Amino acid sequence: MSNLTNYAEVIALRISDEWSGKEDFPEDATLLQDILGKLLIDNPTECEKLIGTGIIEDNYFQSLSSP
Repeated sequence: MSNLTNYAEVIALRISDEWSGKEDFPEDATLLQDILGKLLIDNPTECEKLIGTGIIEDNYFQSLSSP
């Protein structure tokens, strides 16, 4: 799995998790996550634009692997 794919999946999860309707419509939040992930994977340039923003830090995976 490529690093960009990892970022796409985490971005999709973060956005769907913060959606205000998640509690009332959990199935829709899962659908939103799936659709966003696919869109970001299919559009790597757009996905890269989100890396390093308030949505996802550019060192997100480095901080997870740090002891």
